[in-house]
Amino acid sequence: MGYNYLISISIILLSTKILGGITEKIRLPQVVGALVAGVLIGPSFLGIVDDTSFINQVAEIGVIILMFMAGLDTDINQLKRRGVSYLIIAIFGVLIPLIGGFITYFLYFGVNLSSSQELLKALFVGVILTATSVSITVEALRELGTLKGKIGNSILGAAILDDIIGIVILTIVTSFKDSHISISSVLIKIGLYFVIISVFGILVAIIASKIDIRVEEKLRAIYVFALVLIVSYLTEEYAGIADITGAYLTGIVFCRYSIRNELVDRMSTLSFLFFSPIFFASIGLKTNIESFDRHMLVFTILLTLVAIFTKMFGAGLGAKLCKYTNAEALNIGVGMVSRGEVALIIAQKGFNLNIVDKDMFSPIVIMIIVTTVITPIILKYSMKNGQDKLSLKQVS
Repeated sequence: MGYNYLISISIILLSTKILGGITEKIRLPQVVGALVAGVLIGPSFLGIVDDTSFINQVAEIGVIILMFMAGLDTDINQLKRRGVSYLIIAIFGVLIPLIGGFITYFLYFGVNLSSSQELLKALFVGVILTATSVSITVEALRELGTLKGKIGNSILGAAILDDIIGIVILTIVTSFKDSHISISSVLIKIGLYFVIISVFGILVAIIASKIDIRVEEKLRAIYVFALVLIVSYLTEEYAGIADITGAYLTGIVFCRYSIRNELVDRMSTLSFLFFSPIFFASIGLKTNIESFDRHMLVFTILLTLVAIFTKMFGAGLGAKLCKYTNAEALNIGVGMVSRGEVALIIAQKGFNLNIVDKDMFSPIVIMIIVTTVITPIILKYSMKNGQDKLSLKQVS
């Protein structure tokens, strides 16, 4: 076994922290610097760190921790009150990008709709654009101190439902290519999964009320973290839903108990020191622009713009229909722009089924990275402007 991974990890940790500090000094979220670091040390520029399976596995643990912490920060009462609103935001946040992605591919490449393969490719590009990854947004909102507010809860709640809707659509589209996938069985599994999660939450409540969990004070954070990993695994492997959804829901289960503060403290340290920098850098490592020609470069730019504006418009429109203010709707739309690891998972699925070819994969990855990098930047300024307007109204 080689030990080059030790050097790779040290480069990632140092570069993400240095560039994160630089972006913080110019009043941008540190996560932007971490993402840029991944691009710089990856194959597109310096090429000193490879995108290995080990880094991807560590990165996956990093995003699980981030989403578990987001669940711990969730206002459960507001989630109950606004569940219908989150569903409406999620529906529009999925349908508009799906249509936008399909039309973009169709018009740019002049797709012959009589060809089932080309029609499937156009549909799949739309499916990729439906994804929402809030792991980057979570970190940006936490830095801005607004994760627990109305906007943060709305983005998180809508994104979880967005993920479920996206999985259903992905299943329907891939079923045309893979005859082994049964739409009905997937829908049944998703339904059973949420029933089981609900029962799990009830059991935790019963146990917490009858057992003094402080008996194992030094070990309880370890027990909970192990439980998070188990739930994430079962969510991905048996429910067909992204593992980060399981991590987020587990965080929600524990957000109401006294152990929450201890979990946040210990998980924050673990995430900051090791797992989160590797996760953020791993996204940048997946970029490779060496094989680009002008034709694909134009498509990449077009796809990226469509990805940004369709998600902003779709989620923002859903928020407006639910009587959010213009500033709130804009912030929710911006917060759901990031595609991150969720879109990468969908793109990889399409690649494995030969729906997404090698030439198309790089534009998709670049779109994912650009949307992931710009989301915290735009969100910072949109949140600030919204708060400034609110302050002016309060003064007047």
